[in-house]
Amino acid sequence: MYPNTTVVQHQFKRTAAKQSSRSMMGKTMAAARLAMAAAACCLVLLSSSVGTAVAAGRTGRITVYWGQTASEGSLRKACESNLYSTVILSFLTRFGGGRYKLDLTGHSWSAVGPDVKYCQSKNILVLLAIGGGFGDYSLASKADAKVVADHIWDLYLGGRSKQARPFGDAVLDGVDFDIEHGGSKHYDDLARYLKGYSSKGKKKVWVTAAPQCPFPDRMLGQALRTGLFDRVHVQFYNNPVCSYRAGNVAAFTRAWRTWTGSLPRSSVYLGLPAAPRAAGSGYVPPATLVAKVLPIVQRSRNYGGIMLWSRYWDLQTGYSRAVKHAV
Repeated sequence: MYPNTTVVQHQFKRTAAKQSSRSMMGKTMAAARLAMAAAACCLVLLSSSVGTAVAAGRTGRITVYWGQTASEGSLRKACESNLYSTVILSFLTRFGGGRYKLDLTGHSWSAVGPDVKYCQSKNILVLLAIGGGFGDYSLASKADAKVVADHIWDLYLGGRSKQARPFGDAVLDGVDFDIEHGGSKHYDDLARYLKGYSSKGKKKVWVTAAPQCPFPDRMLGQALRTGLFDRVHVQFYNNPVCSYRAGNVAAFTRAWRTWTGSLPRSSVYLGLPAAPRAAGSGYVPPATLVAKVLPIVQRSRNYGGIMLWSRYWDLQTGYSRAVKHAV
């Protein structure tokens, strides 16, 4: 961009070539310094604009629950969307006392196994949720917790069973505790037993949880204190005392900081309904989530992403697609 005046002068006045060369060298160096200063200024401005646009804690990770209605489509379709980093199969609704029931409403178990493998081929974790809002479950003792852990390991994780495995030879990545009633005892034992299988199998067993946002969770408080949970998907809905809404921002922020501060070794996810009708309360519009809520939660070092209930509702609203860029 700068003319080579030395060459021009050399053509017309050979005797002044040496002097012109020195002069041009000085001009070139000055121009270079100006260019470097301008580039540095641009870099500062660019960094500033990028820092403003992208939250420091952005992970892009979205966990979604799947398995409660045929209308949500197949597990494979959920993973093909490229919207989710984790899909949780919902639910093992009955366990304890030798009783078990897997409820994937409207879905064929035989189709789930190949879909699990497909999702895992895309580096998407597939977990099994135990419990739920309407299940029949409890743990009577530490021994009962061991029996349940063995059942889950043998039929869903890396173990072997004389019984037919619901998903064939597909091996799920772990277990999500969604315990909402039936007592709080021995879930710490169950977590220890499940986590212990990581050393027996060929891969890590993920242990996650979905507590309610009032702290401590009345069902999982003791289990969470073990520090064994890799991820915690806190349900910031159906609990007006700690859900985000106008007039409750301070309480929401305190609740979030309490959860993240109490679980420094866990990734903490912000759990939300994907539609107004998906929960009794706690729905946050996508624009509000991006502009007001994520800037609060992404300040935490152990912010993990968001959790959505559920795949069905997400299909209806397009919630995850609307917010993924900011999550």
